[in-house]
Amino acid sequence: MSSSSVDFTENADGKYVSPFHDIPMYADESQNIFHVVVEVPRWTNAKMEIATKDPLNPIKQDVKKGNLRYVANVFPHKGYIWNYGAIPQTWEDPGHKDEDTDCCGDNDPIDVCEIGTKVCSRGDVIKVKVLGVLAMIDEGETDWKVIAINVEDPEAKDLNNIGDIQRLKPGYLEATVDWFRRYKVPDGKPENQFAFNGEFKDKEFAIETIKSTHGFWKALISQKTNSGGLNCKNTCVSAGDSPFCCSTDEAKAVIKGTTPCGTEDPIPCSVDKWFYYEKE
Repeated sequence: MSSSSVDFTENADGKYVSPFHDIPMYADESQNIFHVVVEVPRWTNAKMEIATKDPLNPIKQDVKKGNLRYVANVFPHKGYIWNYGAIPQTWEDPGHKDEDTDCCGDNDPIDVCEIGTKVCSRGDVIKVKVLGVLAMIDEGETDWKVIAINVEDPEAKDLNNIGDIQRLKPGYLEATVDWFRRYKVPDGKPENQFAFNGEFKDKEFAIETIKSTHGFWKALISQKTNSGGLNCKNTCVSAGDSPFCCSTDEAKAVIKGTTPCGTEDPIPCSVDKWFYYEKE
């Protein structure tokens, strides 16, 4: 089995928390500013993600058939072309069929592409302004991709909706659709499809979509929805009588009990390969 790092999240007080459940969705609700947990820094290839089925949901690299997963470089892209992450306290419910996409949710927190200048680090928790959303259909599941910018980015003040990206960062939205359409093709899979003919929906639509996934998460964490294998243990949200409540001692035991991965495997040279395809 290949080995990679497992990153648990601590809050400002040094308390272990779940990046899925414990970090508030809003950084500032009155301004519609959201938190994002960065899973994959821009220009990297390792498919890191919040482990939704593990206790305290650490960020770790996805594994397929015993091998660590890396996203392929489909020309002209190199790795992920944004800082990629998720909004905490959201969940795309696999039991809910979306009326716009006609597909059910993908069982994960809602994904975010952060388009700021700074290359973030894995595990960073940043505050973002939402600009729009893309409705990807991934193997028959709804997989929303929120487009956002770090509020601390110098360009954040000039970017307020999806049209501003088209004006100030020409080509970025088209490249984003192209990236998501073709990134699985080198693995032998078909191109991904999109609702709305691959067009981005605006800021208001995106915010309502995020709020909807927050509602699904609330039902999940309050046990109104079956967790279906997801690990909902948390240290800050659930009351002491909830089975999802994780005490400080339990959290420390989870960290201690996580098998040390030893030396991380070096990134294979094949990860740098470029793949070339005619667009369909």
